[in-house]
Amino acid sequence: MLMKILGISGSLRKNSYNTAALRAAAELLAPHSSLEIFDLAPIPLYNEDLEPLPIAVRALGDRIAAADAVLIATPEYNHSVSGVLKNALDWVSALPDKPCAGKPVAIFGASIGRFGTLRAQLHLREICAALEMLVLPRPELFISHAQEKFDAHGRLIHAETRTRLRELLSALHAWTERFSILPQR
Repeated sequence: MLMKILGISGSLRKNSYNTAALRAAAELLAPHSSLEIFDLAPIPLYNEDLEPLPIAVRALGDRIAAADAVLIATPEYNHSVSGVLKNALDWVSALPDKPCAGKPVAIFGASIGRFGTLRAQLHLREICAALEMLVLPRPELFISHAQEKFDAHGRLIHAETRTRLRELLSALHAWTERFSILPQR
């Protein structure tokens, strides 16, 4: 059964370790899975007065709705998620069709620090729960000292981290199947 995953990086930086980690996830997927990475850059700052709804916001909601599961790679800024990621999730929470409700999600992140986005992931779990997403409880993946685990081209070269990312993807697949979200394709 094909599983469609939507990848979201909470970083806009060209050489983002979190975006690179999502690209590595796409390489490590099981053959019966696909991963599309959504770019948050076109999403404007949240403003309920914007009408009609910004095209980029509707596109994100549509991609979430069409995906079987979501994989979020979050950086850690000031002990929390990035403003870019929080802004995108705030927009999605305002969509009338509530595309996140009941959607399985796995969270991980990469940083140059020693805690590997631990605090950001804790906050993101709360945000996802408020959106009624089904947050994968385990395994957790905190990629610390990312500058040592990715090469100059953004490839994940650290064998143990690649193994742990593969385990996270496998768990997300099982988690998604557990909630019978996957349609027959």
